[in-house]
Amino acid sequence: MSVWWLWILGAALCGIVEVVSVSFVFLMFAIGALAAGIAAVLGASIPVQVVVFVVVSVALLAVLRPFLKGRIDRSGSDVRTNTDALVGKSAYVTETVGERHGRIQFSGGEWSARTEGPTLAVGAQVRVDRIDGATAIVSALGSSAPTPGNPYAGPAASGE
Repeated sequence: MSVWWLWILGAALCGIVEVVSVSFVFLMFAIGALAAGIAAVLGASIPVQVVVFVVVSVALLAVLRPFLKGRIDRSGSDVRTNTDALVGKSAYVTETVGERHGRIQFSGGEWSARTEGPTLAVGAQVRVDRIDGATAIVSALGSSAPTPGNPYAGPAASGE
């Protein structure tokens, strides 16, 4: 009786479970089942096929899984996206920022902003502490004196 197709079916099922779980355990079982299927095609007996499955699966679990798991764990924790990527960036005040309203030039556009500290004057450089809906919560960054690269600094921006 030829059982190679059962090993291939088992490998496919393990592959489907792996796609859902992303644990790298079922991937190792799928590869072990493929190896056992190849052994079956080459004419190995069922006990030999089982030994091939167990040895390949255990070897991959011991050697390859920790490497793959480590790569995924390292790459996933530091990726900031959406509003998380905006926190900590600097901006310039374009309309006086108080506890209720204001505007800043930030991330390629003008954003509504507010502060939980003292009022921030036009031209001040600020840091984005967090994003609350569509509003940036900001605080003063260093001195509030306009910086040379600030396009909103000077008499025209401050209304003088």
